[in-house]
Amino acid sequence: MSPRTYRIGQIVPSSNVTMETEVPAILRARETIAPERFTFHSSRMRMTHVTPEQLKSMDADSDRCAVELSDAHVDVLGYACLVAIMSMGLGYHRTSEERLHTRTAENGAPAPVVTSAGALVNGLHTLGAKKIALLAPYMLPLTKTVVDYLTHEGIEVLDYEALEIPNNLDVAAHDPSKLPGLARALDYADADAVVLSACVQMPSLGAIEEAEQLLGKPVVSAAVCTAHQMMRALDLPAIAPGAGHLLAGAYAEAPLPQRTAPMA
Repeated sequence: MSPRTYRIGQIVPSSNVTMETEVPAILRARETIAPERFTFHSSRMRMTHVTPEQLKSMDADSDRCAVELSDAHVDVLGYACLVAIMSMGLGYHRTSEERLHTRTAENGAPAPVVTSAGALVNGLHTLGAKKIALLAPYMLPLTKTVVDYLTHEGIEVLDYEALEIPNNLDVAAHDPSKLPGLARALDYADADAVVLSACVQMPSLGAIEEAEQLLGKPVVSAAVCTAHQMMRALDLPAIAPGAGHLLAGAYAEAPLPQRTAPMA
């Protein structure tokens, strides 16, 4: 019997060129150690500059994208923009995931939905990380939005750096080899984990294990957490070589989160 092939759907900002490389790279790496196979399918929402106005307009397009991807009967659907979700209000990833799942069900092809915002929250909780340090490419006000969102979810951000790159294609062009050094400059000594990229457009996959060696801490990214949550949504062991501590095996069978909001 041949191994099952899963269809991975992603809702992607029109200028995002990273999630369609890093998520497939993680799952292709998994194919070297596990029998399942994957194909990748995207639908795009218009966004070129990471501003609150464009993010809100883009998020309104996500329902259309969910329906388009459900036409292809994808097995899981990922919303590939972290700050778009976080800028819509505290806890909004739950609202988005439920609404988009409903759109797929209404279209006759129900699929679980993972947002990169929710995945980062859940990935950090899976690691037991109550205190973190993080890097983000956003302008300072949006980076503070990310910090406030994580704080609301019970994750204390001890230190962070906003790289303040306004153009989304420039975010994708940022050299990931610089990230470990930038992370080392953070105050991370008391952190339980470090987020090397709190953005699914800023590439970091190739630098995560180097950063773990340099910092002596678990290191994740929004993309790694998204891949972890997608695999768990498919009821597959969440493992992949070369993607850091979260996907190294200890959390392969971690349960999916409850769909409840944090305590106020």
